[in-house]
Amino acid sequence: MKRLQKGFTLIELMIVVAIIGILAAVALPAYQDYTVRAKMSEVILRMSACRPSLTEVYQSGPTTPPAPGQWGCEVGATQATKYVAGISTDGNGGVTATVTGISASVNGSLVRLVPYSTSTAVATIQSGNSATLWGWKCGDTGTTVPLKYLPGSCRG
Repeated sequence: MKRLQKGFTLIELMIVVAIIGILAAVALPAYQDYTVRAKMSEVILRMSACRPSLTEVYQSGPTTPPAPGQWGCEVGATQATKYVAGISTDGNGGVTATVTGISASVNGSLVRLVPYSTSTAVATIQSGNSATLWGWKCGDTGTTVPLKYLPGSCRG
């Protein structure tokens, strides 16, 4: 009599488990990086809330430019969000956010958003002179978050 084999052999099951293990080893780090980048985009979005008020100050040409921390969009510890410990500004309107609650690799790091008057020159505000901003650069000098975690708009 001939016996029919049914089901999987042990070696077939071991091969399937090995393949799943390899896929998990590759996919898990990529997924973790992806989630950090997604959370970092929320930090950038919170920083971007400063752009309209800073641009307005540049275009109006105030007689007395705001001092560092006096641009009206700063975030202290009491107003912090889940991923932003604080937002500060410098004398020319550069915005710096301190990252928190994302990952040990980026917590405590800084992200900078800086106004530019041309494609290569950082904008500087001067008393009584209005200025048009060329744009904003994210991830500028002073950013300590590793490049791989910044959104695509901040890597250029």
